[in-house]
Amino acid sequence: MILEPWRRRVGTALFLRVAGPDGLESRERIHGTPGPRWFAPDAAIRRVHGDASMFVGGLRALLLQSLHPAAMAGVAGHSGYRGDPWGRLARTSTFLAVTAFGTADDAQAAVDRVRAVHARVRGRTPDGQPYRADDPDLLRWVHVAEVDSFLRAHQRFGRRPLDPAGADAYVRDAAVVGRALGAGDLPETVADLAVALDAFRPVLAAGDQARDTAHFLLHEPPVPPAMRAGYALLSRAAVATLPRWAVEELDLRSGGPVRTRAALAGGQVVTRTIRFVLGPDDARRITQDRGAHEPSRG
Repeated sequence: MILEPWRRRVGTALFLRVAGPDGLESRERIHGTPGPRWFAPDAAIRRVHGDASMFVGGLRALLLQSLHPAAMAGVAGHSGYRGDPWGRLARTSTFLAVTAFGTADDAQAAVDRVRAVHARVRGRTPDGQPYRADDPDLLRWVHVAEVDSFLRAHQRFGRRPLDPAGADAYVRDAAVVGRALGAGDLPETVADLAVALDAFRPVLAAGDQARDTAHFLLHEPPVPPAMRAGYALLSRAAVATLPRWAVEELDLRSGGPVRTRAALAGGQVVTRTIRFVLGPDDARRITQDRGAHEPSRG
C-alpha cells in the first residue's frame, strides 16, 4: 500500500505525542504482559477506550469538569496542565489504557499511584471553600463528567457505537475503575448517569478559572502547526456535544444549528482520520492479549 509508510510515520508521531516518549514501551507492556485483566476482551469499556472518539471525549470531559469550582481549583493549582499539558495528557491516557487493557496487577498499581497523589492534594477555591482531591463526592463528579463525555463522543463518532445494553455495560465497567479510585454511589446505567449529572447542576458554575481553561484548550492549544487544523476540528466537535447549559456557562460560541452540524461533521472527519493513521484500534488488538481474564470487580 503506497500510503502505508506515511500512515505509520504519522500514526507513530501522533501516538507518541499523546502517550508520551515511552508510549511504545508502555503499549507493549499493557497489551503484551500475560495475566488476568479487570475486563473481558469484548468488554464495552475496551471498545470505547480503544476508539479514536476518545480524542473528542477527552476534550469534552475537561471542559465539563471545569464547571465544578473545586475540581477546577484542583486542576489549576496542582495538575500543571499549562506548564506540562502533554505530560498530563500522557499520564491520563496511560491510566485509561492500563485500567481498561492492562493486567489486573498493573491496573491496581495505576489506581494506587493516582490515589496517593490525590491524598496529597488540598486547597481552597477562589471563594475560600476548602477541597481535597480524594473527596468521594468530588471524585464522583470527575467520574460522571468523564463517563458521560467518553460515551457521548463514542456514540456520535465511534467506529462501532454501542447498542442500549452495551451503553449500560460501559457505564457499569467504568464504575469498576471509579470505585477503585475512591468515588462512591456511582451510576451503572445510562439513565442513572443522566440523573447523576443533573444532580450536580446546583453546584456547577463557570468562574474565571473555568473560562480561562476553556480559552486555553480551545484557542491557545499547545499543538505544533501541523496539528492545529485537526485539533480545531476536535475542539469544535467537543463543544458541539456539550449540553446547552454547559456551553452557556462557559460563554462558548455554539453558532446555531448549521454551525453545530458542521462541527459534528468535522468531528467525524477528524476521528476517521485519526483512526486511519493509528491503524487497528485497541478494541480489535486486545483479542490477541496473551493472558487470561478474571471477572470484573463490580
